[in-house]
Amino acid sequence: MRDWPGWPEEVAERYRQRGYWAGETFSAALHRWAARSGERTALIDGERRISYAELLDQSLRLAQGLHGLGMRPRDRVIVQLPNMAEFVVAWFALQHLGAVPVHAMPAHRRSELMHLAELSGARAYLTVDTFNGFDHRDLADSLVAARRQAAEPLELVVVVGEAGEHDAHSYTDLLGNEPFAEPGEATASEDLALLLLSGGTTGLPKLIPRTHDDYLYNARCSAAACGMHPDTVFLTPLPIAFNYSWCCPGALSVLEVGGSVVITRDPSPMSCLDLVAAEKVTSLTLNPPLANLFVQEIEEEPDAYDLSSLEVVGVGAARLSDAVAPRVEEAFGATLQQVFGMAEGLICYTALDDSAELRWSTQGVPMSPADEIRVVDTETGRPVAAGEQGELLTRGPYTLRGYYRAPEHNQIGFTEDGFYRTGDVVRQLPSGHLVVVGRVKDHINRGGEKIPAPEVEGHLLAHPGIEQAALVGVPDALLGEKPVAVLRCVGPVLSVKEVAEHLRGRGLAAYKIPDRVEVVETMPLTPVGKIDKAALLAGISEAVDV
Repeated sequence: MRDWPGWPEEVAERYRQRGYWAGETFSAALHRWAARSGERTALIDGERRISYAELLDQSLRLAQGLHGLGMRPRDRVIVQLPNMAEFVVAWFALQHLGAVPVHAMPAHRRSELMHLAELSGARAYLTVDTFNGFDHRDLADSLVAARRQAAEPLELVVVVGEAGEHDAHSYTDLLGNEPFAEPGEATASEDLALLLLSGGTTGLPKLIPRTHDDYLYNARCSAAACGMHPDTVFLTPLPIAFNYSWCCPGALSVLEVGGSVVITRDPSPMSCLDLVAAEKVTSLTLNPPLANLFVQEIEEEPDAYDLSSLEVVGVGAARLSDAVAPRVEEAFGATLQQVFGMAEGLICYTALDDSAELRWSTQGVPMSPADEIRVVDTETGRPVAAGEQGELLTRGPYTLRGYYRAPEHNQIGFTEDGFYRTGDVVRQLPSGHLVVVGRVKDHINRGGEKIPAPEVEGHLLAHPGIEQAALVGVPDALLGEKPVAVLRCVGPVLSVKEVAEHLRGRGLAAYKIPDRVEVVETMPLTPVGKIDKAALLAGISEAVDV
């Protein structure tokens, strides 16, 4: 039995017959793109220009180098790289091999990466030497050592940059090989192509299996919904490993239509707006906090930037304020396109020709005619009346039927007939557009970064001075929500600095560290004895200026 449940065969066959699944792998897709677009620019990274033909050649050479190190089909590889062309080259190199990239975020540290290594059974780790002052080679050493006696050890480390004295292979050295010749054991389009991270709403992140069939369809659909074309020049300051930045619409959607992807490691508004002018960017994607910052920068310096090339500004990863939406269009002078979805599958877009009211106040409609949705009562699971809010359930040709190596969660995360329980509370308009109301699940959305409260609470409770802990999200005008740790302490009261030091010491990513600490004498409890987070949040919201 494989490590993840796929679509029932009769459903899969229907998707093939209707043309949703094209029977193509990502390796074959890149060969097709290179044959079509050849010398056209695929990637722009600073002064570097990489054509489609060069992207194919470099990825094949890297694939040969990785093959020489012993990497084989179905090997899982944690890929943790900042925004750089090497991410794209390495990702396709793994696809040529039939290996499976496991997308890690640049901000992840030992706690998160150990979890990914254990859950995925990753055999290799592809990373950078240093980034933002952090040495990833030291982290690699500790991961390899910790996994040495595991049933599925982490054996290979490849470093973009200087490998130094570490037990790692140089990415640059591997590029000196002859192009990879396809192995006898071919990869099939229904095979696992990559593993994405869930929002981790029930603790540490789960792994989301995406196949070549479904993820290539995701890329094609997104490109069509976003009006992308061969002259599209796409920029996002968000991490390229995000599902949003990679495929919704993202880099893969741009490559599918023959456009160019502009890569930046500097997400600041000034830097990105300068890039828009310099590279004649036509499509830009942001999350709500960045959209706010970009709008403020443009409003303060209205004549400082040439944004005339922009056609579409997409905003997703979190709910955009209705009040900010019209300001986005006015500031950029481009069409706002709201994006709502999840790495598990379903993606919704507002149409480029939607009315202003729909563009500004809804999160769009499902992008595929084969997407199926239900809105159900969060308590009973029964469909709600038209226009009423409830939990969103979905299934379709690019929405998973189960997480990777998570059989127990799959029993509760999906209905018997294959609908995914998203945890999003929505209401649906007569037009089919969805309006996102909130979340059922226990996590905090800090500017698009999903912080699983149970995970952080577990780390907090590891401190000897903390008896009870709850993490709640306080509304914030810029980030949407900010994490606040509510603690019942034993002994001296802990400061936010002490809490941060404790969590960093346990290897937690920086974005998960609470912005504020509140200490209480007693925790309010629900009738069944659980901490009453609604009561906590009500009290904190009154005390915090938001």
